Amino acid sequence: ISQGCSMAPLRILCIHGYRQNSGSFREKTGALRKLLKKSVELVFMDAPLSVQPPDTGTDKESSSGTPVEADPRGWWFSDVAARSFSAQQKCEVSLGLDQSVTTVRDAVKNLGPFDGILGFSQGAAFVAMLCSLQEQNLEPDFHFRFAILVAGFRSACTEHERFYEIPLQIPSLHVFGQEDRVIPDHMSKDLLPVFKDPQILTHPGGHFVPAASSHRQTYQDFIKRFQ
Repeated sequence: ISQGCSMAPLRILCIHGYRQNSGSFREKTGALRKLLKKSVELVFMDAPLSVQPPDTGTDKESSSGTPVEADPRGWWFSDVAARSFSAQQKCEVSLGLDQSVTTVRDAVKNLGPFDGILGFSQGAAFVAMLCSLQEQNLEPDFHFRFAILVAGFRSACTEHERFYEIPLQIPSLHVFGQEDRVIPDHMSKDLLPVFKDPQILTHPGGHFVPAASSHRQTYQDFIKRFQ
């Protein structure tokens, strides 16, 4: 396709991290939106579960000690009694995941259609589950053609093992930071075998969505396949 031909931007549904919401995640992905603005429209949604702020007065998911975000939300709780979540916490059962799947289904119906789906941290782990539901034909409204997972990980909850039984065919780009203290890169690497032929973008930084000019080519080459 010649450069002069303007293509409709791809629409990507964005799934925020634990203790974030659609507004805060939109702000945190400003550099990515700028980087991809010609080719991509990012659409943000809220998780249905309200998260109790931590007692410390700082946001535990941020290593920089930034203040707690207003209206923190999550996609499931690993500690059912405490209604809290930790990526490292092993659990038998979780709370809230079905409600979150329903919320995404509604977003797809009301805000879609979407070409792809992007998730960050707990949101990226959730994206892997959504892709599994799509490939098992359990969600007829899901038609994502690709997935971008930033600081993703495999859920440590036994109940979620069903999402990892067969390698997912959906094209995927996995982005993670070598200095990530919240989701160490070995946790993101553990998710790679869940996907067939995963593409990888590593960066030297921590727990954020990287969008430096040096990353543009990787994002664009991946996205170009679906335009």
